[in-house]
Amino acid sequence: MLLLVLLASFSLHGLGQVEESQFGEDIDSDLLDLDLGIAPRRVPRQVKNILAKETKPHIQELSIKTTIISRYAFTAVYCAMLNRRSAAADGVFRFQIPADAYVSNFTMIVGGRVYQSEVRPKGKRVKQENGKTKNKESGEGSPQPDLEVFRIVARIPGRNRAYFLLTYEELLQRRLGRYEHVTSLRPMQLVSRLSLDVTIIDHTAITDLQVLPLRHGRSVGTSNTAIGPNAPRTPAKQEPPANTVINKEKNVCKITFSPNIVQQARISTSGLLGDFVIRYDVEREMGIGDIQVLNGHFVHYFAPKDLPVVPKNVVFVIDTSASMLGTKIRQTKDALFTILRDLRPSDRFNFVSFSNRIKVWQPNRLVPVTPLSVRDAKKFIYMLPTSGGTNIDDAIQTGSTLLRNHLSGPDAIPNSVSLIIFLTDGRPTVGEIQPTSILGNTRSAVREKFCIFTIGIGNDVDYRLLDRMALENCGMMRRINEEADASAMLKGFYDEIGTPLLSDIRINYTSNSVEYVTQHLFTNYFNGSEIVIAGKLTNESAESLHVQVTASNNDKSIILETDVPLRQRQIETEKHVKAAVAAITAGTKALEIGIAQGLGSALGSIAEDFVERVWGFLSVKEGLRSRLRSQTSKEREDHTQQTTNLSLTYNFLTPLTDLVVETPEVLDDGSVASATTSSPAADEAVSTGNNLPAEADDGLSDGDQTSSPSNVIGKVERRPAKKSVTISKTSADGDPHFVVEFPLSKLTVCFNINGEPGHILRLVSDHKHSGVTVNGKLIGAPAPPGSHKQQRTYFSTITIVVDHPKRAYIEVTPKKVILDGRDRLVLPCHATAAVDSGALAVSIVAKANVTVTVGGNISFVVLLHHYKNPAPYQRDHLGFYIGHSKGLSHNTHGLLGQFLYEEVGVAQLPAPADRKPSSVLKVKDRTVPVVQKSRRIFGGAQSVDCWFARNNAAKLIDGRYEDYLMSHMFDTGTWPHGTNSV
Repeated sequence: MLLLVLLASFSLHGLGQVEESQFGEDIDSDLLDLDLGIAPRRVPRQVKNILAKETKPHIQELSIKTTIISRYAFTAVYCAMLNRRSAAADGVFRFQIPADAYVSNFTMIVGGRVYQSEVRPKGKRVKQENGKTKNKESGEGSPQPDLEVFRIVARIPGRNRAYFLLTYEELLQRRLGRYEHVTSLRPMQLVSRLSLDVTIIDHTAITDLQVLPLRHGRSVGTSNTAIGPNAPRTPAKQEPPANTVINKEKNVCKITFSPNIVQQARISTSGLLGDFVIRYDVEREMGIGDIQVLNGHFVHYFAPKDLPVVPKNVVFVIDTSASMLGTKIRQTKDALFTILRDLRPSDRFNFVSFSNRIKVWQPNRLVPVTPLSVRDAKKFIYMLPTSGGTNIDDAIQTGSTLLRNHLSGPDAIPNSVSLIIFLTDGRPTVGEIQPTSILGNTRSAVREKFCIFTIGIGNDVDYRLLDRMALENCGMMRRINEEADASAMLKGFYDEIGTPLLSDIRINYTSNSVEYVTQHLFTNYFNGSEIVIAGKLTNESAESLHVQVTASNNDKSIILETDVPLRQRQIETEKHVKAAVAAITAGTKALEIGIAQGLGSALGSIAEDFVERVWGFLSVKEGLRSRLRSQTSKEREDHTQQTTNLSLTYNFLTPLTDLVVETPEVLDDGSVASATTSSPAADEAVSTGNNLPAEADDGLSDGDQTSSPSNVIGKVERRPAKKSVTISKTSADGDPHFVVEFPLSKLTVCFNINGEPGHILRLVSDHKHSGVTVNGKLIGAPAPPGSHKQQRTYFSTITIVVDHPKRAYIEVTPKKVILDGRDRLVLPCHATAAVDSGALAVSIVAKANVTVTVGGNISFVVLLHHYKNPAPYQRDHLGFYIGHSKGLSHNTHGLLGQFLYEEVGVAQLPAPADRKPSSVLKVKDRTVPVVQKSRRIFGGAQSVDCWFARNNAAKLIDGRYEDYLMSHMFDTGTWPHGTNSV
C-alpha cells in the first residue's frame, strides 16, 4: 500500500509564508520574470499581461514523472501553487488521468501542514446539489471519454504556497501492435516550470518508439485513433513537440518535455496544451510468451504473431434511428465502406439496420465475401434512411439468430470466430426498453456461441447497458464522443478485432505451484493485442514452473508448453527493476521540497513490487467485471466485498472506494483549520472497459446517465456499527475460563485451564474432515492483589486455519486481523470492515468483535477485550466463542470441539447424614466430580450457571492437558488418539 507519510524523513523548507518583500499587492514585473526562470527581456508583454491578470493562485511548478516498467506505469504528479495575494484564495488542483488507471495516493501541503489521503470503502451516495462539474474550467461540454478528472480545491492563505502530490498506476494495453501512454497536459493556466519525464524500461528490446505531436480536442486514447496497417493515411513523419528530448537505448528510453512559459503560450495561452502521446512496442519471441517473476508473484505476457488468420463470421447491427441523422450516419457509412474493403475472402458477413423496424440486408444467411456481395452491401449501406425510434432488443435478437443459424448450418467453418458489432447513439425507446430484460434476452440469444462488441456514439447512450452487454458476451465496449471523428474511430475499433488469430485460449500452470491466478481462459485473441495473466507462487523455492497454452487456430489445435526457470527469471526481473528504481529516484531529486523528493523512494518501493501490483491491478479489474456481470444480489455483494478489499489493500481509488483527505479551512484570522472531505475522482464516470459505476444495485437502474466524471467533494459519513452479536455459550474467555453448552442434555459445564504464557492450546480440531483447526496462544499477567493465584493467563492470539478447498487462515490479535486467503491482508481492529476471501469470510465490528465464517455453516466469534487505562495485572486479550458448528464433523476434537456432539448427565452421589450429597458428571464412560458455579461470559455482559470441573478439567477432557499443546500457531496435527475416545 502506498502511503506517502514522509514528514519524518524530509525537511519542509520552502513551505512557509512568502516574504513580504517578494510579492506585494501589485506584481513587480521583473520579479515575476525571475520567478518564471526566464530573462526579463525575453518574456513577451502578452504573457506578462496574462499573468498579471491572474486572480487565482499561480502554478509555479508542475512536474510529471512516469516510469513504465514492463508495461506497468507509475506516474507521480507534483504541483507547487503560489497565492500572491494577501487574502486567502481557492487553489484548484486538477489533473486528468487515464480512465483505466487507479489513483494510489494523494497528499497536499498547505500553510506548512501536511494532509495525507486515505482510501476507504465507498459509503452510501448522498445526493448533493451542484455536486457535479463538467469541465467548465476548460470550456468543454464534457471531458475526454478516455480521461477522468481528479480535482480538489484547497483554500490557500495569503502569500502562501500549497503543494499537491498525486500518484496513479496503470497497465498499458497493447492495441494494433503498439502500447500507448498518454499524459494530459491541461493545467488550465501558464506554468512557470513545466516538465514531463517518461522512462520506459523493459528487459526485452524496445521497438517502434514514436512520440506524437501534442494531441488536442477530445478524441484521445488509442481507441479513438486508427493505427496499424489498415489505418487512414497520415503524414509520413509525425514530429514530437518542440522541446522534446528522446534518449533511446536498447532496453531503456527516456523522453522529456519541458516547454518554458513562452513556449507554452505559443501552444495555448489558457494552459490547454493537449495530450503527450508515446507509442512503442517490444521485441517478442515465439512460444509461450514473456514471464517475469518477482517476490513470490509472476506476470505472463502472451502475444503470439505470424499465425494464419482465423475466418470470422460478423454481423454489423447499425442504428438508423432519427437521432443518427446528419454527421453520425454519414461517418458511420464512411467507416463501413472502408471496413467492407478489408473483409477477407474466407469471412462471412451481413448487415442489420434498426430503428422502429428491423431491416436485414440478406435475410436468413451470412454472405461470402466476393466483389459482387461487397458491391451490393455498399449499395444497402448507402441507401440506409434515418427515422423512427430505437429497438435495441429486436436488433440484437435478429443479429443473433443470423449467427446461430449460420453456425448450425452446412456452411459453418470449424474454429471460425463469430461476432456481432453493435452500434447505437441512443437508449432503447421501442419494444423492450428495460435494460435487465434486454440483457437477459441477449444472453438467451447468444448462448455463449459468439461475442458482442458494442459501440456508443454521443452523450445520450446507456453506456452501462452496452458495457454489460459486451462483458456478458465476451466482447468489449467503446465510446465515441459526440464531436469526434466517428469514421476513423469506428475503423480503428474494427481493426483491433478484425484479425482473429486464436480462439478458445486456455493457459495453465503447474497446479500445485500457483494460486490466485487472474483470468486465464480467453474466447479470442486478436492480432496486435496481448493477453496478460498474473498469479502467486505457492513455492518460491521451486526450480521451474510448467506453463501450457492450448488454443484453436483455423482448423487445428495448438499446444505450447515449456518449463520456465523461476530463479533465472527472478534475477532478470530484479535487474531491470533496479534500473527502474534508479530512474525514479534520479528523476525526483530536482523537485522543490524534500517531501516531493521522497516520492522517489516511495515509488521505488512500488517498482520493487511491481509484479505483485500488476496482480492486484488485474484482480481489481477482474472483480469489477465480475460484479457488473452478476446475476443475483448475493453474487454482486460477494464481488463487491472482495474487490473493495483488494482496492484497500493496494490503496487504489476505484469505483468501490473513496479517497478521503483532510482539507484546510482558512479562518477569519488567517489561521488554518481542517475539514475532512472525500474526492471520489471518477466514481460516476461512464464505465469503459473494466471501470463501472458503483452506486446502482444492478449496475443498470440509474435513469440519468452523465457523460462526465464526478468531481464531488463531499463530507464523509460514518455509520455507527452495531456491537450486538448472537453466539453460543461454548467458549474460552477470560483467565481463560472454558464454558461448554450441551443443548441435548440441557446442561452447561465449565472448567479452567491453568497454562503457561506462550503455550498454544488446541481449541478445535477437524482438519481431516471440514478442514478447520483453531489454536489459541496464552499471554501472562500478574494476579490482582489478594488473589490466590500467582499469575493469570489470557488468549493473546487466535488462529483459524482452513484447508478446504484451499489453505487459508485468519490470525486475530486485539489490534489486528491477518487474513491470508485470496490475498494477504492486514485489517485493524479499530475499524469496521467486512472481507470475503472465498474460503473464509471475516467481519470486524470496530473495537468489539471479529466474526469468522467458514463455508457458510461454521462460524466463530472472537471478542476483543481492551483496557483504556490498564492496571498492571490487566492485559488486552481475546475471547473465543463457537457460533455455528453444523459444518464441523462428529470427529471434531480439541478442548472445546470434543464436546460438540456429546451428551452428558449429572448424578447425585449418596453422602453421610452430616454432609451434603456430591455431584458427578457422566461423560462418555467417565465420572467427573463437579460443583455448581456461576460464570460470567460475553465480556461480563451475562452470567451462566454451570457445573464446574476442577484440576485442569482432569477426566472431563480426553487425555491430559499436555496433549492439547501445539508446536506453533498453524499446527493442524490431529488428536493423537485419532478419535474423541480415550
